[in-house]
Order: sequence, then C-alpha cells, then structure tokens
Amino acid sequence: MSSLMLFPATPEHLITMMPWFKTEAELKQWAGPRFRYPFDHRSFIEDTKLDRLNSQALMQGDALVGFGQFYERAGRCHLGRLVINPDCRGQGHIHTLVELMIQKAQSALSLPDVSLFVLPDNTTAIRAYQKQGFRFADYPGNDPVEGMVYMVKTAA
Repeated sequence: MSSLMLFPATPEHLITMMPWFKTEAELKQWAGPRFRYPFDHRSFIEDTKLDRLNSQALMQGDALVGFGQFYERAGRCHLGRLVINPDCRGQGHIHTLVELMIQKAQSALSLPDVSLFVLPDNTTAIRAYQKQGFRFADYPGNDPVEGMVYMVKTAA
C-alpha cells in the first residue's frame, strides 16, 4: 500500500467528499455553522473557501483519505475542517493528517504554534488531538467561534 501524502485540494476532491456528510449535523460538526445545507457542488466548493484557504487532500495513491485547511489566526497556524473519509476511519489516519498539516502550515506560515476549534461533544476528535499534544486554552482574541472549544499545541 502506498504511503499517505498531502496534495493541494481541488474541486474534484471536494465533490468526492460531499457524500461523507449525510446529515446537517455531520456537516456542521465538520464545517461550522455558516456552511449551507443542503448543499450542491457549487455551494460546497464556495463554502469550503477553496479559493481562499490553504486546503490539503490526504491521499493514498488515488484514494482521498482526508482533508484539512490551515491559515494564520491569532498568531498561530490554525487548522480547520479536518476530516477523514468515513471508509478510512479507525486506522490512525487522523494522526497522519494532523502531523502533515502541522508541518505544511508551519513551513508556509513560519509560525511555531498550532491551534484549532472543535465542538465540545466531539469527544473522539478531542481525544485524538490530545494524543497529539493539543490542550484546551482560552481564545486569545475577541473573535472565537461560538459553541466551540479552542485547543493549542505549542512548539517544543
């Protein structure tokens, strides 16, 4: 089996991802409250902000395994919209996705610390992030995402 690698995400990757979100709740858990539901190809690509955010596809050969985005927020590399293909969950791919995203973000943004938001009831994701060194923190600015908890990983 080929190794997992990050590539710039394309509209085709996003269209492949659309069936991963069967309900509005699943979509909102991944994308946040401003993402339109129901969605179509156009709205999914627009709401993902593919043209404005650094978006990465985690690939294993030709198979889309995961997706994530990063940008600078509050002086940190901020990870967002991390997701693993439902057919690939439970295999440790979230760890690979997060590690590769951190490397890519730190290199692109020249910022040592990393942050992300997660819903407080998404305990599976929280456990995965904690295993990778993230901890809960107070949001440093005045623009947190309502209903989410903020986690950070500081450079060693």
